Amino acid sequence: QVQLVESGGGLVQAGAALRLSCGSSGRTFPMYTMGWFLQAPGKEREFVSAISWSGRDTEYADSVKGRFTISRDNAQNTVYLQINSLKPEDTAVYYCAAPVKPYGSTRLREELYDSWGQGTQVTVSS
Repeated sequence: QVQLVESGGGLVQAGAALRLSCGSSGRTFPMYTMGWFLQAPGKEREFVSAISWSGRDTEYADSVKGRFTISRDNAQNTVYLQINSLKPEDTAVYYCAAPVKPYGSTRLREELYDSWGQGTQVTVSS
């Protein structure tokens, strides 16, 4: 498994932007597709975005297209999630995750991710 630690969350006003980071200390980080998920209060965890090991391919949930941007820096073992024009409904705990196998698709089902960070809270006030 890959060890993951998220950061960058916080309490912001609607319309603000945040960049979430997810770092890994594992040497194998560059081999893995990475995903971001969120869990809003009282709801199930859901997929947000994923990026291939090379950074060449990305995938987004329809609900975040145009406002969220995923990127990665393999030299820094870090994946990012830029969130612009934050809305109160973006309030959630955001998790990064790595799948069981390296070099996977960006369209993996959630159950194929087996390494998870502890999450970072994003709270958007209106």
